[in-house]
Amino acid sequence: MKYFVTVGSRELVIDVEGASVTVDGVRHEAHLGPIPGTPLRHLLLDDHSLTLAMDRQGIGEWEIAWRGTRHAASVIDERTRHIRSLTGGGVVRGGAGILKSPMPGLVVRVLVSAGQAVQAGQGLVVLEAMKMENELRAQAGGVVAAVQIQAGQAVEKGQVLIEFAAPSG
Repeated sequence: MKYFVTVGSRELVIDVEGASVTVDGVRHEAHLGPIPGTPLRHLLLDDHSLTLAMDRQGIGEWEIAWRGTRHAASVIDERTRHIRSLTGGGVVRGGAGILKSPMPGLVVRVLVSAGQAVQAGQGLVVLEAMKMENELRAQAGGVVAAVQIQAGQAVEKGQVLIEFAAPSG
């Protein structure tokens, strides 16, 4: 499976196949496992052994400490990245916007309400499609103008889920 990992301004493309990973085109043997009872993970990468402190900050968001330095990392799989590209990012910077359903599915949870301010990366709606839950997130801050769906509702691809207000002023 292919993952896109962003650390700072650098994005790495990582393809995982069993115990092999390809990072930006370079193949490695790798194993990552938890150290029981701690927030630490042991990474064996080729012949190098590393211990990382990993703290989950949210879905696909991690804070990783290594050699005394903390790094914020965002991890997204290929499927989720594609879904996000179809939604147009949800909140449009600098103007009103809409969030449309990227696929037919069932609304599992609505995480926001009308009048609520949202931040970039905040979860908006959880959709179930093909027995997988997909959290649709805001790409930028904004204010929810209207929520057009409710939990338990079936939606079609392209259906408007949430409308965002244009900024005042």
